Amino acid sequence: MTFSLAVPNKGRLKDPSVRLLTDAGLRFETTDRALSVPVRNVDMELLFVRTDDIAELVTDRVADAGITGVDLIAEHGNGLETLVELGYGHCRLAAAVPNHSPIEKVDDFSGLRVATAHPHATEVFFKDRNIDVDIIELKGSVEVATKIGVADAIVDLISTGSTMRVNGLRPVGTLIESQAVLISRSENRMSPEVQQVATAIRAVVAGRNKRYLLLNAPRASVETLIELIPGLNSPTVVPLAHSDMVAIHSVVDAAEMWSLLPRLERAGASGILVLPIEQLVP
Repeated sequence: MTFSLAVPNKGRLKDPSVRLLTDAGLRFETTDRALSVPVRNVDMELLFVRTDDIAELVTDRVADAGITGVDLIAEHGNGLETLVELGYGHCRLAAAVPNHSPIEKVDDFSGLRVATAHPHATEVFFKDRNIDVDIIELKGSVEVATKIGVADAIVDLISTGSTMRVNGLRPVGTLIESQAVLISRSENRMSPEVQQVATAIRAVVAGRNKRYLLLNAPRASVETLIELIPGLNSPTVVPLAHSDMVAIHSVVDAAEMWSLLPRLERAGASGILVLPIEQLVP
């Protein structure tokens, strides 16, 4: 039976998700109107649907797995398992109040009317803290709820915070830190098909966070350099034609490259080459 993967059909998660699947080796064509897209080189179909619906579609077995946000799993995700954190679509579900409000933290929300498009996640958050609030569910324009007198505070997604600032709101607490994730049903997570998809995607995500480093160095500097670039297990050290020189190969964190390169130079490294990694299975 063909494996089905639900993918966002629009919004900020669509393009990064399509790039991720392409980088994982899937070959397919996307259109603005197609709901179901066959993968040419794998027995799989991609279901391009609303991001908000993906958790429900996976729960209802319409899709075997899906890409959605952590915040949406908290809202609709009973019985779902996060397989891979994908490293994009970062945002947070935050509580906010008008700038003129005296409230400084979510612990002070007792008795307030709170407008949100995430009623379940909001209810769970405040119930867990024994804070009694009146939740008002809105489908859109949550930021204007306090302006028109519908609510005293809001809970909404923040990426940069600019929309809240424009509407005279200030965040006072975070309910959920969110990003894009690969999900499946909990009872299905260890199936060979789900594990194959998870491994391929995890390899792309891991590769994006690493760099392959090659350099030449005097033998006398090897121990110092190995301390700087320990690699996944240990670096590869290869003798060069000149007896006093070696080549060192290692995998390092991409985020460390800015500060690492000058330290490698000072330790005696030369001919330093930094390469991207397309996929990595540690």
